[in-house]
Amino acid sequence: MFAIAIAIIALDQIAKALIRGELVPGERTDLALGIDLTRVRNSGIAFGLFSDGGDALVVGFTAVALGLILTWFTLDTLRPGLWVGVGLLTGGAIGNLADRIIDGAVTDFIDPPLWPAFNVADIAITAGVFVIALSAMTPAPARDAPT
Repeated sequence: MFAIAIAIIALDQIAKALIRGELVPGERTDLALGIDLTRVRNSGIAFGLFSDGGDALVVGFTAVALGLILTWFTLDTLRPGLWVGVGLLTGGAIGNLADRIIDGAVTDFIDPPLWPAFNVADIAITAGVFVIALSAMTPAPARDAPT
């Protein structure tokens, strides 16, 4: 779980640094299939949700959600695949939280048509939630009864 989280944080921060170094805010570059690279400042959570809520709401929501997921993980470590989802979600959340603490907003840059811009951390968060939901639907292995 920690290795996945660290890999996601590193990949996310490297990608954002490259975008900040190459594009000015609002600049748009065609990538492929109608998807653009666009440097966007996002003051909300994933995909710009709650952008008018202020930093306290966003940081508080992130901390509570991450705390609940990590608590579930520590209480149910044998659930198949849960560690992958928690690693993805944790890495993505920390990647975006680092931006918010350092810059006051998150750098988004993948801009498909008809969808808000997003970043590597948002992809990891979405994938993590999906894996956690699948894991929650999978029966946990039976624990051996104490003898």
